Amino acid sequence: MAAGLSAQGPQVLIENDQARVVKAVSQPHAKGQPHEHKVNRVMIYLTPGRQEITPQGGKTAVLEFKAGDVKWSPASGMHVSEITSDQPVTIVEVEVKKPGDAAKMVSAALDPVKVAPKDYKVVFDNSQVRVVRVRIGAHQKVPLHEHVLNRVVVYLTDQNGTMTTPDGKTETAQHKAGEVSWGSPTKHREENLRDGTFEAVVMEFKN
Repeated sequence: MAAGLSAQGPQVLIENDQARVVKAVSQPHAKGQPHEHKVNRVMIYLTPGRQEITPQGGKTAVLEFKAGDVKWSPASGMHVSEITSDQPVTIVEVEVKKPGDAAKMVSAALDPVKVAPKDYKVVFDNSQVRVVRVRIGAHQKVPLHEHVLNRVVVYLTDQNGTMTTPDGKTETAQHKAGEVSWGSPTKHREENLRDGTFEAVVMEFKN
């Protein structure tokens, strides 16, 4: 069952030929209008909650999620959805606009999942996207690694770190929890300057 979204005032954060990224806050116990989703999506839940999704003529499904959960939501027909937990729910949804391209593979020798497997873990991997959860400990350094595909990053915690490219150029990387950024292919070392763990979800596009 596709994850529904009863959005109130959705905010488009990123839109290009590969993806459309929307952040929306769904209020509790407010049933949304019937709607459909024409493309597959990745859903990142920034807050916990419970949602009921009822397809036209179908049986209601219940979806429960914790803050930081990530789910794949296939394209779906007409349905209504309602947050049945008691607090507003904030969701970042990433619409994947194009089919996967078999030529776009994540096979670099410096793939961060290979270089730093304790810090980069695959959540799921399909023909359109690879989704990776990032957890970097306080004041920890990640060795040289390479991102070979365009990607969206959703920040689950604040970020305060540095990125250093092979030529020695260092840039600061600072974001607030809940922010989203777009990244292109790059190769760098990374350091978390925070006193706490840095966490993010990265969606790599194979389209």
